[in-house]
Amino acid sequence: MSTDTRLGRVRTELRNLLILATPIIIAQLAHTAMGFVDTLMAGRVSPQDLAAVALGNSIWVPVFLLMTGILLATTPKVAQRFGAGEEAEIGPLVRQALWLAVAVGGSAAALLWNAEFILRTMNIDPQLITPAMGYLRAVACGFPAVALYHVLRCFSDGLGHTRPAMVLGILGLLLNIPANYIFIYGKFGLPAMGGVGCGWATALVMGFMLIGMLVWVKWAPYYRASALFTHFEWPRWTVIKRLLSIGVPIGIAVFAESSIFAVIALLIGGLGATVVAGHQIALNFSSMVFMIPYSLAMAATVRVGQALGRGQPREARFAAGVSMAAALGYACISASLMFLLREQIAQIYTPDKTVIAVAATLIVYAALFQFSDAIQVTAAGALRGYQDTRITMLLTLFAYWGIGLPVGYALGLSDLFGEPSGPSGLWQGLVVGLTCAAAMLTVRLARSARKRIRRAA
Repeated sequence: MSTDTRLGRVRTELRNLLILATPIIIAQLAHTAMGFVDTLMAGRVSPQDLAAVALGNSIWVPVFLLMTGILLATTPKVAQRFGAGEEAEIGPLVRQALWLAVAVGGSAAALLWNAEFILRTMNIDPQLITPAMGYLRAVACGFPAVALYHVLRCFSDGLGHTRPAMVLGILGLLLNIPANYIFIYGKFGLPAMGGVGCGWATALVMGFMLIGMLVWVKWAPYYRASALFTHFEWPRWTVIKRLLSIGVPIGIAVFAESSIFAVIALLIGGLGATVVAGHQIALNFSSMVFMIPYSLAMAATVRVGQALGRGQPREARFAAGVSMAAALGYACISASLMFLLREQIAQIYTPDKTVIAVAATLIVYAALFQFSDAIQVTAAGALRGYQDTRITMLLTLFAYWGIGLPVGYALGLSDLFGEPSGPSGLWQGLVVGLTCAAAMLTVRLARSARKRIRRAA
């Protein structure tokens, strides 16, 4: 194959990837921007309100990612059926995924409602527990709705229609801003709730997005071939079990990464509101930056899954490689900007100079792990397209919990390597864990691709 032909293939695949990924990127940025708005508006009330929202986020966000990770099994299964031209089988599959969402969403909501023991176990400042729990219980009310929304979104993404999530994400963000203002400051006869009001605004947006996706899927013509709403079905354990066999490892792997950040927030909870606030700023901004490689990973799942459904394993491997190269290119840009503008970024969130200093220091470490984070998340997304999730889960657990967290704890909170460095040491552990994850998942992806090609041959 000539160089021009190779470059043409790369350009074509990159264009197809970006066509899928761009709406996902906008949707994910809109979703993450809701957290940015919550953090910004709560921080303007008081450091205590910001700290309460930060602690609440450190619990509900990992639970949310575990829940949606389980439901992500819908995407590769829909993508492969669509690639194989088996659209009539998609509707029954998604109906069972919706039943799974009811169970998973309800369980996650119950966990958040009773999460006070987690805060008390971690010796959080008692003055922060009450507002943090108020915030958590408000968010919990929206979890069943957002679980159903995510199944419908995975269904749409798997078909290659990513625009609905983008439009609804933007509308949700636009609703979140005035809802925050109303609930936080007590407008239209409502009491002023402070940081707790952010939770009620989030729950309201979750319900709105479910209604919007239901309307879109019901009336858009490109969903009709799947016949999702033509009739009612009771739960079928055999189908749900297959979804769980793919989804549970995805959920655990996503949870393993996100919970590391949550555990760090809880570990530094005893160091005072200033340190917690600085950590939250660095985490919130790095989460926003992370949404682009995460979106590329979601698009990679679709591209790989549809290629495998068409019986083209070499095209699947090529799609995975282009996705990883695109994510790495983006990481070069994001890391440079974060390092150069770290103080200006922190100043967006708060005028407090002490908090700015803490946040700016941690943003440096966030810039360092942009490369490994982009590689590992994109490799994981491609592996989901292969429905290779169990080994991915084990590798992720080992990298984050077996390497990253122990190294971070040793550097930040123990005297094993000298004077404890506090939050900086914990974030250094993140760099180590993400780097190990990137290396192991890249090797696993290469092996999975080769195995599928040999099987086809």
